[in-house]
Amino acid sequence: MGEIIKYFDKIIFGNPLRLWVLAIGITLISLFLLRGLKKVVAHSLSELAKKTKTNLDDLAASLLNKTKPFFLLCLSFYLGTLVLTLPVGAFALVTTVAIIAFIIQAAIWGSATVSLWTKGYLSLKAEPGVSNKATINAISFIVKTAIWVVTFLLLLDNLGIDVTALIAGLGVGGIAVALAVQNVLGDLLASLSIVLDKPFAIGDFIIVGDYLGSVEHIGLKTTRLRSLSGEQIVFSNNDLLNSRIRNYKRMYERRIVFSFGVVYETPVEKVAAIPNMVKKIIEGQADARFDRAHFNKYGDFSLDYEVVYYVKKPDYNVYMDVQQCINLDMMRQFKAEGVEFAYPTQTLFINKGSTAQEPAVHI
Repeated sequence: MGEIIKYFDKIIFGNPLRLWVLAIGITLISLFLLRGLKKVVAHSLSELAKKTKTNLDDLAASLLNKTKPFFLLCLSFYLGTLVLTLPVGAFALVTTVAIIAFIIQAAIWGSATVSLWTKGYLSLKAEPGVSNKATINAISFIVKTAIWVVTFLLLLDNLGIDVTALIAGLGVGGIAVALAVQNVLGDLLASLSIVLDKPFAIGDFIIVGDYLGSVEHIGLKTTRLRSLSGEQIVFSNNDLLNSRIRNYKRMYERRIVFSFGVVYETPVEKVAAIPNMVKKIIEGQADARFDRAHFNKYGDFSLDYEVVYYVKKPDYNVYMDVQQCINLDMMRQFKAEGVEFAYPTQTLFINKGSTAQEPAVHI
């Protein structure tokens, strides 16, 4: 028994054999526990994610599933070496390996987080035209690339390589590239703004300056409209966001103002009754909401009225159908009441002598 104890007290590489056995045991037990804990927790979070609407449990489950065995092994090995007395160089090497493993694992977690966000964003915005899949995927790729570039620099720094000159070179090169492709980058950032802020979406009918049409495509550099006459209008994303955009798809109801005139010979009683007649006609339309009708002014050849009402649906065809019905009903009602619509006329007074004056002639 004493010989066995002496054997375990034997010094190997600066540590008793029993400490080496303990370090190996801690490493194996830690690896077993970490793998088991990862499996149990990941399964529990996956089951919880099916019952909840929050994305946090989905993210946690995804990150656990993305935890690599080499990271668990390096972490377990580092924990095992803590019971040993190692030379400074050896301890620094073990620490560096553990840090490198953590950096790589953190990059994997970051990349997985971006992928999960992209998938979740696109699934939530699955309605046609609400978001642009190509733009979101491009942004996701850029973010992932940035994560791995930073990871690469951190790895070089932990390996003892001076990255200051490399970062400076990348900075100067990045500025040169940015200046060379500033228009493309401007359109790319504008595309990101369109996707996130959503001033319009595919299928929306918009007016930009003198151009109008339905949004057909939102790309990384350009947005394309299909005009009413059929041709395609292409806008740079940056120019588009610098313009005033009128989005008719976001209209909840349409405000309509129209005018008409009746002849001056209309009796005053009927002139006063016309607004109420028009009100009843508009209120008889299912898709219209009356606002006001007034005898507006004395025109050159007519008594002019102004009418305001709202069409409850934004569709232009619905508005035209309602206006047509109102016009026809007004014609029928005015004819029944003996009210005549005015049309351009002139009155000439002919004087054939110094005292006699002929009756006025209407033209």
